[in-house]
Amino acid sequence: MQRCSFHDYDIRSGVKQKRKIALLVKEILRKKRSDFNINYIFCSDEYLLSINKTYLKHNTLTDIITFDLSEQDNDLLIADIYISIERIEENAKKFKKTFTEELLRVVVHGVLHLLGYKDKTKVQKTTM
Repeated sequence: MQRCSFHDYDIRSGVKQKRKIALLVKEILRKKRSDFNINYIFCSDEYLLSINKTYLKHNTLTDIITFDLSEQDNDLLIADIYISIERIEENAKKFKKTFTEELLRVVVHGVLHLLGYKDKTKVQKTTM
């Protein structure tokens, strides 16, 4: 099973290139994971902030939070990836990118976390 699902939670995302996103995810995971089921949940800053506070104990806005829900001894990668549409819009302006370019950057970022990449230190960020 290779599946990406897309859901708008409390905001209309306007994301139109879902097939392109799914193909990108499949290509990134091709060599590492054969089976995956990833849910992308597009939401507001407010909702993602509440998740950040509740589960990660961070009181800051963020563009993405990735939850790996996979079982230890199972090859199936299962994940929920929450993306703030408001952060994507703001960061696209800030970095002088299109909405789609910024969204794809964040999508890749989340998938790399699922593959074990970290981004806490400067070296980790460079590697990622």
